[in-house]
Amino acid sequence: MSIITRIRNVFSKVKSTDLVGVSLRQQSISYFAKKTNGNKSDVVDNKGNSTSKALKVFLKAQSLSGQCHLVLAHAHTQIVQVEKPNVPAAEMNAALKWQIKDLVSIAPENMILDYFDGPTLAGGHEKINVVCVAKNDLIDLVTTFTDEQLNISSITIEEFAFASLLPLQQDAVLLVCQQPNEEINLLIIKNGQLFFSRRLRGFAQIANKTEDELSMGVIDALSLEIQRSTDYFERQLKQAPIKAIEILLPVEKEAFLARKLAENTNVEVKLFTMPTTLESLRGSAVAIGATQLNFMEPN
Repeated sequence: MSIITRIRNVFSKVKSTDLVGVSLRQQSISYFAKKTNGNKSDVVDNKGNSTSKALKVFLKAQSLSGQCHLVLAHAHTQIVQVEKPNVPAAEMNAALKWQIKDLVSIAPENMILDYFDGPTLAGGHEKINVVCVAKNDLIDLVTTFTDEQLNISSITIEEFAFASLLPLQQDAVLLVCQQPNEEINLLIIKNGQLFFSRRLRGFAQIANKTEDELSMGVIDALSLEIQRSTDYFERQLKQAPIKAIEILLPVEKEAFLARKLAENTNVEVKLFTMPTTLESLRGSAVAIGATQLNFMEPN
């Protein structure tokens, strides 16, 4: 059986009506299943295995079935922002491969990509955000599902899974969010659209910091990145000021972080409220968000 046939077979299986979000991380796999007889969620450690091997072990152990929404880890994807090529929609992906080839580490012939709209800058220049992944990595992950009961409905990135948790609202919200042991994301969402996203480096181990360590530089550094992002949104994109900053960090000192960040800004800072009955699953927010995607996300 060829690789293409096996992938097609994966997408043709429908075993149940359950919705399952599977979030890949550097050190673990998180899942959330919306089942007819109640929800189910857990986090499984990779135990030093590669992602594909850990995923195989995970799928066999969990006995999940239904429609699966797979969220790729940061390590699998690269995102770049470029000017939108002036080509027909049918030719967009092919044009983008060559436009971004010097901006990413994936060769064009091994690249699978999609894109979502970016901001329109002064002068009418349209930007788009290109998400790319190595084809061989994606095939390796997708074919892992071949012999399982899960049918892959979508493949997305954690930025969209996080953003899907927010209700539609006219005012822009900046969401400071993170998966355990991953880097922090800064997202600006307005009217159900992801206007802005940044992956910050150097904050992956923020959960291990004491309050003193957080106060002596970490919070100031995070506040600076937040300020830079809001300035870009308001000044460069000519958008109305952000009304609120919401915090969704799976750390014990989340409330402390929110309070300290509030001291550095005039904008309201508050803890993000998870969907009803799911407050205890903040660390699995991406897997939960994947099951209720309501954004135009790359697939």
